[in-house]
Amino acid sequence: MFEYFRGNYVWNLATNLTLGSGGLIGEIDTVARSIVDAGLRNDDPAQEEWVQAFMRLAGHVHEQARRDEQAGHLQSAGRKLMRAANYYFAAERQTHPKDPRKTMLYKTMLECFQKGATWRREPIEWVEIPYEGKTMPALFVPSGLPGRSPCMIHFDGLDVNKETIYLSGIATEARRRGVAMLIVDHPGVGEALRLRGMHGTHQIEKAATASMDWLEQCTDVDAERVGIMALSLGGYYAPRAAAFEKRLKCCIAFGAQWNWHRTVLARLSPNATTQRSVSHFAEHLNFVFGKATIEESLQEIQHFNLESVAAKITCPFLVVHGENDRQVPLADAQALYQAAVNSLQRELRVFTIDEGGAEHCQADNGSLAADYMADWFARVLGGQVA
Repeated sequence: MFEYFRGNYVWNLATNLTLGSGGLIGEIDTVARSIVDAGLRNDDPAQEEWVQAFMRLAGHVHEQARRDEQAGHLQSAGRKLMRAANYYFAAERQTHPKDPRKTMLYKTMLECFQKGATWRREPIEWVEIPYEGKTMPALFVPSGLPGRSPCMIHFDGLDVNKETIYLSGIATEARRRGVAMLIVDHPGVGEALRLRGMHGTHQIEKAATASMDWLEQCTDVDAERVGIMALSLGGYYAPRAAAFEKRLKCCIAFGAQWNWHRTVLARLSPNATTQRSVSHFAEHLNFVFGKATIEESLQEIQHFNLESVAAKITCPFLVVHGENDRQVPLADAQALYQAAVNSLQRELRVFTIDEGGAEHCQADNGSLAADYMADWFARVLGGQVA
C-alpha cells in the first residue's frame, strides 16, 4: 500500500481510497505534504489538520469547476466536480461524528457529485428504494443493452458510500460486461445515515429484500439474475443478505468478515491487534448505530456474526480477501469460505503481496479486485464475459 504517512494506517488507507476513487496524486501530494508531521502525532489536533487540508483541496478544485462552468465548459467542470466530491468526502470521513461541519461537507459532496455526474453524462439514475416507511437513496446504473439485463446490488461497508463505490469504477466494469448495478446507501451508511437518520442493523436482509422488490419492478433488469456484493463490513452484509433473501442468485464478500464483534474488541483494545478504518472509531460506531456509548453499540455489534449464518448461503459465493489485510485477518476469510458448505459454487480468492491487492479490500490496487469480481459475476449471472 502507498504509505505516505509513516506509521499512520488510518491516514494511509484514506489516501489510497481517495486515489482509488479518482483523486490525482499531484493534488493529494500538495496537501498531504503539509500534514506529514501531523500524521506522526495522530492526535485530535492532527485530525483537524487532515480535515482542513482536504477541505482546502476540495474547495480549490470546486472553484476551478466554477470557472469552467462560467466559461460554458460543462464537461470540464463536471470532471472537476466529481473529483471535488471525492476530496470533500475525504475531509468528512475523518471529522468527528459530532462535528457540525460533517453535514455541510456531506451535502456539498452530494451536490458536487450529482452535478458533475450529470454534466459528464454518467449513466446514473438517482432512485429511492422504499424501506420501512422511509426510502434508501441509491444509484442505478443500467447495463446500456436492450432488454432485461442481470444486475448486482452493491451495499456499502462501515464508512464509505454509494458515491465512493461509483467513483471506484466497479459499476463501469459491470456495465462493460452487460450487467446493471444498484448501489445502495442502506441503514447505517452514507446519505441514509447522515441525512435520514437511518441507523445500522445486523438484519441487513431487510434492506436486500427491499432492493429486490424494487428491482422486480425495474423494466431494465431480469429479476431472475440478480446478485449482491458489499465491501469491508459488507463482508458481513452481503453473506447475511444472501443467506436469508433467496431471490439473490450470487454473492460476493468483498473483504470477508466472520465475527465482527471479536474484531471490534480487538481494535478497541489498548494493545490493538487489528487496525481501525477511521480516526474516531468508537465514536463512529456510536454514530452508525445511534447509540450514546460504545457499550451500547457493542450490544448491537455482537449480532454481526456469520458463524450460524454461512451455512444458509446456497447461491454461488465468492470471498475476496487480501493476504496482508490489517483490519480483518485472512483466517476470518478462510473460516467464512469453509463454513459456506451449502453454496452451489464457492470460491476464496486471496490476493497476495507479490501480485498486489493484498491490503484491506484491495485498497492498494482496487483494479485487480474489480476486474476479478466483475468477470465472476458476469459469468455467473449470464453477462458478457468475452
